[in-house]
Amino acid sequence: MYSWIFRHLPGPARVRIPLAVLLALGAAAILLFLVFPLVESHLPATSVTVGN
Repeated sequence: MYSWIFRHLPGPARVRIPLAVLLALGAAAILLFLVFPLVESHLPATSVTVGN
């Protein structure tokens, strides 16, 4: 999968590497700030406590 993405990015390798990093950071940001907060309310383990 990663090689397919890298092959389809435009330009030489010195341009592809920063584009791949930006693409990965963008995907992580979308997951952290949009997807995970929406899914959190549907997860069963929202109140975890450690006790006796």
